[in-house]
Amino acid sequence: MKIGIVIIFCLICFHLPGQTPRVDQAKKLYEAKKFAEVIQLLKPVDDDEKDYPAAQYYLGRVAFDKKEYDDAADYFSEASDEDQTKAEYFTWLGNAYGNIARDANVMRQGILAPKMRNAWEKAITLDSKNIDARSSLIQYYTQAPGFMGGSFDKAKEMANQIMKLNPAQGHLQMGNILVSEKKIPQAEKEFIEMVKIDPLYVTGLANFYLNQKQYDKAFSLYEEKIKQNPDDYAAIYQYGRLSALSNQRLDRGEEYLKKYMTYTPKQNEPSIAAANMRMGQIIEKKGNKAEAKKYYETALKGDATLKDAQDGLQRTSK
Repeated sequence: MKIGIVIIFCLICFHLPGQTPRVDQAKKLYEAKKFAEVIQLLKPVDDDEKDYPAAQYYLGRVAFDKKEYDDAADYFSEASDEDQTKAEYFTWLGNAYGNIARDANVMRQGILAPKMRNAWEKAITLDSKNIDARSSLIQYYTQAPGFMGGSFDKAKEMANQIMKLNPAQGHLQMGNILVSEKKIPQAEKEFIEMVKIDPLYVTGLANFYLNQKQYDKAFSLYEEKIKQNPDDYAAIYQYGRLSALSNQRLDRGEEYLKKYMTYTPKQNEPSIAAANMRMGQIIEKKGNKAEAKKYYETALKGDATLKDAQDGLQRTSK
């Protein structure tokens, strides 16, 4: 079983009721991506202190962002054991298990599968409006075999629940389920309806077209966004990303990525490191391996975990 959990729209830190100044400070440091300072602040917190569960949670978030998923699972497990009232502790525990399972052998996946499912189900029990846990359960239900609880019917039931909480997100999830069922025309209708409800979800529709190799449709979506607002940096980056992945309209993609590199991304927006990686992919496709190598190196200096940049650097170093 291949469980590849993609966490969509769940990178927001939750504010925990009753937080102490130390936890508030850790939250701010985490949001600023000052991970070393978060660790220095929270590592000394003892298990008999009030802050201990929250400290374990934020240490888990740091480990998760660093792609140290085993460590993250240990932290989230400790946090959820010490305080079983916080839905976000269980949501991220399931997320960590899911990412561990992605690269695990079949035996370990079998062990992790019920753990991740139980964690997300517990999160929903604690917070009836928890969309993130429901979205992850949809991933689980569409990828797990039937004997481990996989079910398209369960996934659709969960998507319908999300639709009541956030209609656009519900249509996104239903579209993803239909893609998994290879019901492509029905999936497209869901994604189109999603964008009608909330234009901010345009990347979801564009990614659908990218995966279906309907590149012109994907480009036209971003072109319309940029036409409406020439400084829509989200659309500018996504145009460059689309160029890099599709091997289409490379000159315009390069132009837009260069523009994005002059911008300071906000929290949860694509990083400049990611933009350098996409630029490397474009330049490599245009045949300049030496220049592409520089972009990959710059990308990895900004974020050493970028797998596509690692692979690109390996290719262009030969």
